[in-house]
Amino acid sequence: MKPGMPEAKAPKLFLGVHARLVFLNEGDKAAVLDLMRRFSSAMRFAYQRLLQGEDRKELKREDGPLCALFGLNTRYADGAIEKAQAALDAARELGQDPRKVVFGGREVFEQLKRKHLSGKALLALKREWRAKRRGLLYSRGDKSKRGNANLRLEAQGGALWLRVNLGKGGHVHALVKTSHPHLKTLLQRVYASLPYNVTLRLRDGQVHAHFTWSEELPKPVHTRANGALGIDVNSDPYHLALAVVSPDGNLVRYLTLSLEEVDRAPNKGAKEIALWKIAHRVVALAEEHGVAIATERLKHLRKSRRGDGSGKRFRQKQHRFAYRSLLEKVHSLARRRGVEVLEVDPRDTSTIGMLKYAPQRSLSKDVAAAYVIGRRALGFEERLPKGYQVLLKDEGFLKEAQGFYEGRIAQLRRKRHGEKNPYLRRRWSRELKRAQSALALLSSPWGSPGSRKGSTEGRNPSGANPWRVLRVGLCLPLLGLEVPRDLSPLKPVLNLAQGSWEGWKVGPGPHPGGGPGCTNVHFC
Repeated sequence: MKPGMPEAKAPKLFLGVHARLVFLNEGDKAAVLDLMRRFSSAMRFAYQRLLQGEDRKELKREDGPLCALFGLNTRYADGAIEKAQAALDAARELGQDPRKVVFGGREVFEQLKRKHLSGKALLALKREWRAKRRGLLYSRGDKSKRGNANLRLEAQGGALWLRVNLGKGGHVHALVKTSHPHLKTLLQRVYASLPYNVTLRLRDGQVHAHFTWSEELPKPVHTRANGALGIDVNSDPYHLALAVVSPDGNLVRYLTLSLEEVDRAPNKGAKEIALWKIAHRVVALAEEHGVAIATERLKHLRKSRRGDGSGKRFRQKQHRFAYRSLLEKVHSLARRRGVEVLEVDPRDTSTIGMLKYAPQRSLSKDVAAAYVIGRRALGFEERLPKGYQVLLKDEGFLKEAQGFYEGRIAQLRRKRHGEKNPYLRRRWSRELKRAQSALALLSSPWGSPGSRKGSTEGRNPSGANPWRVLRVGLCLPLLGLEVPRDLSPLKPVLNLAQGSWEGWKVGPGPHPGGGPGCTNVHFC
């Protein structure tokens, strides 16, 4: 750290518990709903005042407008200002006009404006609008108040209760109903009088509570200095591939964990519990070897839609894929246990693993991808084997592969032209675009500046990526599948030191480069 610079704050982990509130009588519930309505109005009022540049301290004073107009105490008023400021900051960060923010949800607002509904559907939409617009109450925790002054949790008679301060000395109690896995941690904070934030929301006529707090993370004990545990999540088969990588980049251990239990879970709660069990097993493995955890940094996973030609079975696999939820749990648990978490660029990890380490070390393509993720987290670059370098310089290989895709393109065009089913026609169009992209990749110069000449981390300013050229040139033409499971036929290619593409074959059958004999290969 440079002299004079402020010290970095210790990283924090944000946790929460969701619960449903059960009131002793309808009068208590009505009083809380009225408080939520007044708080929501105060938040909208504060938003407009902040937009006009008014001072926050003046707004939350006891004789200020929020307390006087809406009957709130100063802590509730401060919470309303905090929520309003968060909405204002979010609008500015997203590049939206803060003056056009809709409290209650723009989507619902636009549906109401269309006036296309009637009867029960219209009534249900209006109830949803009112619940979102009026059903909010928030109070920030305070260490000096031993938890939360306005919305305080109390353990009585073997049950957990929430005491809601109504202002002017009045309060009501509500039973907290939850089986959240973080409930034990929340109870520890209650007994230790540590602060926690509480947010009440109205949904489907029920009041739901969200208890949130932050914890300082311990200093990492298991770090990249001892190696990394690479993790690759796969949807077919639905499992985790794990690879322990030593500091020198060698493979120490590998295994897979099935996620079928997650897929068979009868409800969302059971699914969450299954995901947490998997996360505990992953973190325990990292602790056993004393290594960091390395995962891919994926911001968005594409989801296919009905009618786009992708196929029902493929869409089902995509939509059951709990990738983000699982990795969030792994990261959260690892940081709490002192395991360092690393995220790497995801581009070409599967391709490199499939072409290089799967045939070289007799691994599955998924474990090989996890191995590449672990190596990349430790700073290793993946260079092309000499056999692949020889292959890419062989004009015969490139011509054979180009001939294969030219024949495939012609075949797909005939199928699309003669297909009357619009769904199948979209499928053939998708396959045609992939074949055309592959042909364009094979026609581009792979060794031009910017292609990293034998190693890649996914960046490719100019020139074709050599790993991708190899994938389209070998997998479908040689092995008959875009994503093959058996990659052992690529071993001879890795050992190709000299000569030409014409000089070797893999068993009986058509030429490994494709050609006319392979134009009818099954295209998955």
